[in-house]
Amino acid sequence: MDGKPPIAARFRGFYPVIIDVETGGFNAATDGLLEIAAVPLTMEDGILKPLAALHAHIEPFAGAVLNPEALKFTGIDPFNPLRGAQEEKNALKEMFAELKRLQRLAQCNRCILVGHNANFDLQFLKAAVERTNLKNANPFHPFSVFDTVSLAGLMFGQTVLAKACFSAGLNFQNAEAHSALYDAQKTAELFCLIVNRWQTMGGLQDSVNVD
Repeated sequence: MDGKPPIAARFRGFYPVIIDVETGGFNAATDGLLEIAAVPLTMEDGILKPLAALHAHIEPFAGAVLNPEALKFTGIDPFNPLRGAQEEKNALKEMFAELKRLQRLAQCNRCILVGHNANFDLQFLKAAVERTNLKNANPFHPFSVFDTVSLAGLMFGQTVLAKACFSAGLNFQNAEAHSALYDAQKTAELFCLIVNRWQTMGGLQDSVNVD
């Protein structure tokens, strides 16, 4: 392992971070990013565990499309002052700085996004990075992801987050769903459980050397 932290060896130099976003629709180029949560991970004694979540409510960017059906689904009122929403660039810059700090501590080369339907979250993240000119601050790989939809489908035969959590024996409160913070935390629990269980079932046993 050449002295590398276990998480760097386990994921080939990538630092996994669970990301979940809530948005004003499905089009990353036009629809507003309204909420984002990130759950970094650590590995202790070979066991993958979530760290404390990073979370921000986001002010819609100028001209953002806010689909009424999407807002009804998430229950978000984008202009409610009690949300404590931050300007998009400031929120992302702060989150990226902390993730880069954790990535360096783990001796990883860059972060890799973990998500449930991960490409959806990645596309909104990339669009926000482009809008805010934060390319150099963005720690995430531009296209590689770990998707818990595929992993849960393989492990439990379930692709819906709530059903996958129930099948895995994890608590899931439907009333809390569609909050970026809650969904990111549950996705983190699910991802860690799958990785840890895979190892106990005879999966990857030895750390992989990453240069």
